[in-house]
Amino acid sequence: MRKIPYQYICIEGNIGAGKTTLSKMLAEELNCNLILEKFAENPFLEFFYKDPERHAFTVELSFLTERHKQLQQDLTTGDLFTEFNLADYSLIKSLLFARQNLNSEEFKLFQSIFNILSAKIPKPDLILYLHRPIERVKKHIEARAREYEQTIQDSYLETIQNAYLDFFKTQTLLPVVMLDGENMDFVNNPQHLDEIKKILFQNFKPGLHHLRIIF
Repeated sequence: MRKIPYQYICIEGNIGAGKTTLSKMLAEELNCNLILEKFAENPFLEFFYKDPERHAFTVELSFLTERHKQLQQDLTTGDLFTEFNLADYSLIKSLLFARQNLNSEEFKLFQSIFNILSAKIPKPDLILYLHRPIERVKKHIEARAREYEQTIQDSYLETIQNAYLDFFKTQTLLPVVMLDGENMDFVNNPQHLDEIKKILFQNFKPGLHHLRIIF
């Protein structure tokens, strides 16, 4: 029986791209240790969306330390009966969001802290990035009805998306699969989910790989 050739896979994407939903669905069918971000436990997130400039550093540092703590615990303890780790975020997410949300002096300090903490966390063996049109993620955000997210502007979503794209285009250390999700519906179409699972069994070299599910 074929095995997935990765020990640590991250599902990434914009806010509302479907990262957590896809991760849960994959975990139901694959023998993996599922790691889900505990964003709802961040007490500063609601304040950040109300006043980003005032609360940006606090919320970003809080996210970084919580993500580091969770990954350090879940990736090092592991589970002898699962084949790989699957997370609905990567630690690099903290750096990308912070670069957009902090001023230059704040980001300089944040980056120093990030470099210290990230050095102790294993790097993903594969990142699967769900690339969705802004109007699509906006509909997802509206549908899940988290009150503090309803004020997110399209311009902010575009900024975050561009931050991911710029990073993935230039990094050469990790394999990144950018999956075009414009017409993808893995929630209601089992065939789409099957195609995504097939991707995880492929061996990808470091760098950026563009894929689209076509039927």
